[in-house]
Amino acid sequence: MRRPEKSLFLFLIAAAIGFGPAAADEAADKGLSIAREADQRDTGFGDASATLQMILRNRHGDQTTRQMRSRTLEVLEDGDKSLMIFDDPADVKGTSFLSFSHKEGDDDQWLYLPALKRVKRISSSNKSGPFMGSEFSYEDLSSQEVEKYAYQYLRDENFDDRDHFVIERIPVDKKSGYRRQITWIDQEEYRVWKVEFYDRKDSLLKTLAFADYKRYLDKHWRASQLDMVNHQTGKSTTLRFEDYIFGNGYADDDFNRNSLAKAR
Repeated sequence: MRRPEKSLFLFLIAAAIGFGPAAADEAADKGLSIAREADQRDTGFGDASATLQMILRNRHGDQTTRQMRSRTLEVLEDGDKSLMIFDDPADVKGTSFLSFSHKEGDDDQWLYLPALKRVKRISSSNKSGPFMGSEFSYEDLSSQEVEKYAYQYLRDENFDDRDHFVIERIPVDKKSGYRRQITWIDQEEYRVWKVEFYDRKDSLLKTLAFADYKRYLDKHWRASQLDMVNHQTGKSTTLRFEDYIFGNGYADDDFNRNSLAKAR
């Protein structure tokens, strides 16, 4: 006869893990459903441009500010295309970064360095490296396509007077610099408010916080400020966006590797 205390112990273990694979599958389905809903709500923006500041801070609080412009083209059947152009200060002026995100496979990314007068391709093995000395990696600058991750719903959580879904994203690409990411998405508008990035050793590496969302075209939300903090180095980078314009009429030819050096 099975001892009562052993039966109780097994029941408590089963409850703690959610009664096995079925619960895990349900959490995966719910996590994926939340990610798809967030993606669907931002579909149809067409294209966008903005001006932005990049503020880099070292562990002592000293900071450097850069002036930039960004352009994005929505590609419905694949990942988006984006272009960043540095305008100031003089040591980075003319530097430009082009990214073709993909739903599957490696993204295509290039960096034009005016001092060398050449276009450098960013290999997939280097995408975890820092972008222009910032705490954002090349991987972070790709459009976050749903297909790039496997998902798990973790819990509901309230902070800053908002109810959030908390989901785990696990990169599908084995070359990713991250083991996993924990993402907070508000339950009303499905906007991302915070992301925790864990390195390949599963230690907390960085936290990205989104602030001051504004709504455009009565549908599309954009955060005016992104703050990335590196917990392992004490460094941080802030991106401040202004002057968003939608409907610029951009086409594929405006995101061309061959004309990257002439981007204005």
